[in-house]
Amino acid sequence: MLKRILPVLLLLFVVGAVTKAQSARWTEKAAADWYAKQPWLVGSNYIPADAINELEMWQADTFDVKRIDLELGWAEAIGLNTMRVFLHDLLWQQDPSGFRKRIDTFLQIAAKHHIKPLFVLFDSCWDPEPRLGKQRAPRPGVHNSGWVQSPGARALQDAARYPRLEVYVKGVVGAFAKDERVLGWDIWNEPDNGNGGSYTDLEPKNKNELVIALLPRAYEWARAAHAMQPLTSGVWKGDWSVAEKLEPGAKIQIEMSDVISFHSYDKPEVFEEKVLSLQQYHRPILCTEYMARGNGSTFQGTLPIAKKYNVAAINWGLVAGKTQTYLPWDSWQHPYTDREPAIWFHEIFRTDGTPYSAEETAFIKEITGRDAPAW
Repeated sequence: MLKRILPVLLLLFVVGAVTKAQSARWTEKAAADWYAKQPWLVGSNYIPADAINELEMWQADTFDVKRIDLELGWAEAIGLNTMRVFLHDLLWQQDPSGFRKRIDTFLQIAAKHHIKPLFVLFDSCWDPEPRLGKQRAPRPGVHNSGWVQSPGARALQDAARYPRLEVYVKGVVGAFAKDERVLGWDIWNEPDNGNGGSYTDLEPKNKNELVIALLPRAYEWARAAHAMQPLTSGVWKGDWSVAEKLEPGAKIQIEMSDVISFHSYDKPEVFEEKVLSLQQYHRPILCTEYMARGNGSTFQGTLPIAKKYNVAAINWGLVAGKTQTYLPWDSWQHPYTDREPAIWFHEIFRTDGTPYSAEETAFIKEITGRDAPAW
């Protein structure tokens, strides 16, 4: 009897050990090995020009395959090889099978253009009251006037809805956990963002506490899907140079991420300081948001530094459209209804595919090697 039981016990031990290893945060070596296999990652945060938010991008009635194909072709033409793309929990609740198929279709299009997306699961920015169905029209002259949070305030405040969020994370990550077309999983965009100046009055008073409590669980749900791709969540405010001084949210993001990511809409010298401060964590570094011309954050200023330190660089915005993120943040206080901004804030292309700045796109092509002669 013992001879028969021992092999079974050994098998269970091995399976358990493998499962535990898959469910653990990557080692520094595993993260470095993964990053060594990637090209220098350069891309944009992406939403098609005819969608005001992630719901309109992905819902069956407004999922625009032709537009996505067209725009990712423009990205490929200037050497971009990744896109950061936002998903939403309500889409999985509404139609998990259909949503999964549309993600697969998006991945087919992206792969055609040699682009690997980084998918964002949750987001604390902008409107805390998301609703499925027809989305509202953009507010004239206002930056990102229709973007919605995931989860919304109601779900965030109701622990009884957390099992639904768990099903979403495990479902979507699990569906593509072994898919080589996916670059990685961004667990939560700016989790401790309180949306000052836009939706502050609609936010839960204890939003930050709720998010900080839920963030580790979101990592655990994604980890349970045994993805071959890394998990991350970008730090975006505070001082990261001293680990002991990290804010609670940033501490979770850095300690639970396989690769480190951050946001910086700053001038080149500040961007470089942030990169250097994050090197102490000995993991690959991805900048998942940058480029705000009015802030002094530009392609010409940031990309050479990112390339020098082998930092991935994903700017905000590919094509100007319904999000209106070519308008600056201050448009929430002073809408640009009677004038154009002196310079575009975000975006690379106009809606028809014409570059906002031919000088910029020429620079991007040069630094990514896209304009190198074919041999």
